[in-house]
Amino acid sequence: MILLLLIGNTNVFGQSDTLSNCCMPAYLVGIDKEILNYGIDSVMQEALTAKAFPGAQVLIAKEGKLIYHKAWGFHTYDSTRKVQLDDIYDFASITKVAASLPAIMTLIDDEKINLESPLKAFYPELYPSNKEDMTLRRLLTHTSGLKGWIPFWKDTKKKNGKWKRRTFKSKQSKRYPIRISENLYLHRNYHKKIFKAIKDSPVTEEGKYIYSDMGFYLYPTVVENLSSQPFETFLKGNIYKKIGANSLTFNAYQHFPLEKIIPTERDTFFRNSQIHGQVHDEGSIMLGGISGHAGLFGKAVDLAKLFQMYLNGGTYGGERFIKEETLKEFTRYQYPEKDIRRGIGFDKPLLEYHLQKSSTAKDASPDTFGHSGYTGTLVWADPKHDLIYIFLSNRVYPTRLSRAIYDLNIRPRIHQVIYDAME
Repeated sequence: MILLLLIGNTNVFGQSDTLSNCCMPAYLVGIDKEILNYGIDSVMQEALTAKAFPGAQVLIAKEGKLIYHKAWGFHTYDSTRKVQLDDIYDFASITKVAASLPAIMTLIDDEKINLESPLKAFYPELYPSNKEDMTLRRLLTHTSGLKGWIPFWKDTKKKNGKWKRRTFKSKQSKRYPIRISENLYLHRNYHKKIFKAIKDSPVTEEGKYIYSDMGFYLYPTVVENLSSQPFETFLKGNIYKKIGANSLTFNAYQHFPLEKIIPTERDTFFRNSQIHGQVHDEGSIMLGGISGHAGLFGKAVDLAKLFQMYLNGGTYGGERFIKEETLKEFTRYQYPEKDIRRGIGFDKPLLEYHLQKSSTAKDASPDTFGHSGYTGTLVWADPKHDLIYIFLSNRVYPTRLSRAIYDLNIRPRIHQVIYDAME
């Protein structure tokens, strides 16, 4: 299944910068269709044969035109439901750049926060602590010294494997309202323990690069405090709905039929069930499925709309959402002199390309920005070539132990095919 559409760009052929139903052949934006189709199909067939994932889809937009969108495989290995172009995926850590960042950039533009603000100024709940002076810039570039990850769910169990008091119940109630799985509901106040664990966690020296989810746990509260709106309400009302990205949402099972949502892992250690429609990440599900580090679901085309807005310099449909200078700051290398590749929140290409370690194509420009997701997702935008590449899969089905997507370098290889196909 292949879909050719027009995303639009005010600087190309006089078109607007919003999605249209008009088709655009790849050759009109300098891409050889035969090289593109053959190259991507070859890599995808190799991936499916190796069971890197049961199914996937690839979307490519260039010069504002959605020129390629194709799906392969099935939702699961039983091969009963084919992947469709409008299926809903768990974006995993793409949530960081598709939910946390647009909200934070908007608040920066509104002068409600700035990159040099210390944590105690915008998240007073962590004052006093060893984190109170961490700046927003350091937190977003993963150079604040925060610990990388805390398996919060493990603290809910006793040594004998049973749940501790005031953690879980098998039935939902006012005291236990948070749905973890069909037969597991979390205590309404457990989030306090999660944030206390973050507050009490050790830190390393500032400036050392440690990829960390911890800061992103805080941003929904920051957004709510500064905007007087819940995190998801703020995003949908101020950005997603205005650009027509209506599928972008948390807790997808509440908004879409399960047959349209791609399942992720068969959890055998915490939820003991097939995860389907709820966020894969354990920390996010313990916060009700809404967090700044994971939890966002959506369609490929709606993620493309958001990244087209980024490539447009912060505008979409004639409306400005983010200042151009803010986007330029967030998407540039912040500490290249320390051999750190990160932008502000955004991931970027390695400063020196490495075949095994790079998650971008060799020919991706240094201006490229985006992020990957643990569930098998990826998005890259290259301003130099006005290019968006989106890869969506459920590589964690049936288990996160599946690493063929990494071992075969699937996503970067497909990214390189796009550059090879440019005339």
